[in-house]
Amino acid sequence: MTVYQEDDLTTKTIIDKNGMVMLPLLGQVKISGLTVGQATAQIQQLYDKDYLVNPQVNLIVERFAERRFAVLGQVQKPGSYDFPTNESVNLLEAIAMAGGYTRMGAPSKVDVRRVENGSPKIYHFDAGEMARDPKKKPFEILPDDIISVGERNF
Repeated sequence: MTVYQEDDLTTKTIIDKNGMVMLPLLGQVKISGLTVGQATAQIQQLYDKDYLVNPQVNLIVERFAERRFAVLGQVQKPGSYDFPTNESVNLLEAIAMAGGYTRMGAPSKVDVRRVENGSPKIYHFDAGEMARDPKKKPFEILPDDIISVGERNF
């Protein structure tokens, strides 16, 4: 962040998990869910309110935080995967990124573990049925989700 003719306010910061940034004079400011333009306007208003007259704020995003998910169990390449830049990933795509099922993999036994409102929640899916039914909307994977593919019963 730079503020025109206010070199003391120039800073590089990271958005924390709560969507907050630490800025000179202002302290913590919540910017999660805002576009760069909206965040710039909000920071301008905060500086204008108590500290500066007509501040000219410039925000530049140097890099985005890594967004990852994990695929475990009966897939060809279990591990941690990055989301493609500016794209979402659904459950079937995530399994495909992990190389698909092993011969022991059970598409009917797929679980997704995620933390919602501070507590873990597990979703159970039949990914085979999801893949066969084009009307069924695939489940969207979120950052930090853990996907587990179970084993087939013989």
